[in-house]
Amino acid sequence: MELVLRKKRPPVDFPLYIRSCNTKVLAGVRWVHQNLFSNVMALTEEQSEKHCWVCFATERDDHGAEWVSPCRCKGCTKWIHQSCLQRWLDEKQKGNGGGAVNCPQCGTEYCIIFPKMGPLVYFLQQADRALSRASPFAAVGVVVGTVYWSAVTYGAVTVMQVVGHKKGLFVMERADPLFLLMGLPTIPVLLVLGKMIRWEDYLVRLWLRYSYKHGPSSGGGGYLPPLRAEGPGAGDHLSVSRTLCGALIFPSIASLVGQLLFRRVTSNLQRTILGGIAFVLIKGVLKVYFKQQQYVMQANRHIVNYPESYTNRQGDEGEVNTEDSGNE
Repeated sequence: MELVLRKKRPPVDFPLYIRSCNTKVLAGVRWVHQNLFSNVMALTEEQSEKHCWVCFATERDDHGAEWVSPCRCKGCTKWIHQSCLQRWLDEKQKGNGGGAVNCPQCGTEYCIIFPKMGPLVYFLQQADRALSRASPFAAVGVVVGTVYWSAVTYGAVTVMQVVGHKKGLFVMERADPLFLLMGLPTIPVLLVLGKMIRWEDYLVRLWLRYSYKHGPSSGGGGYLPPLRAEGPGAGDHLSVSRTLCGALIFPSIASLVGQLLFRRVTSNLQRTILGGIAFVLIKGVLKVYFKQQQYVMQANRHIVNYPESYTNRQGDEGEVNTEDSGNE
């Protein structure tokens, strides 16, 4: 009997062997799972039904509809009807067909391609764009021109009113046209600037400086209220309109006052100048007096105590009324 000598195998480390087998099995399962998931997703994307994210219709609802994928969105917001997208673009552009529109989800700008147009249509389109860009400047020019010619007309009417109708026409006919075009518009401007000079306020402040050196005599307890500002700097739209209207109507008032107070003066120009000076002085004196009285009233105001006796009397009457109502 022959004895066969075999090499003795080393003992197997079963925990390590099982761990390596589990690692290989898990790697295989993971590989199969990844490939299967990617294939399923690709098949699902290829075979998934298109949904319009505007009208929520599908391919089965209208087989003849034109679909478009205009942006980087995936899933249910990838596809949209061409007609629905154009209607949505019209709502977003609000009449501006050349404006850019972006996707509300991913922010991609839609690529809009227009059909080719003829040379006449292209020329008309460029002319329309040029007119649209130039219309604001044209509107500003029209407004400025209207104001300018209104100022020229007002200056001419003022000259005829001050020096007389016939003499004013004679002077303007003999004068240089360039001088008239440059000088007549300055008449309303100078009137408005002269109206903005508040010399009455300076006189009131001068009176306050010398009259209230030691504070008000009574009522204010040493407090002096500030003098109220008037005119365009006060921030009141009524003051601006009042200044503008007063400046523009001043020549008429000066002519009227001159005719009433200085009838003996033969020259219409001198009579109007004297009437304007008299009107300004009379108005200034009355305004200074009015502001001075207003300031005196404001400085001498007094805040009284709360009438407790009146409150007590009201409380007593309320109690009496309550008791009477209870007795009834």
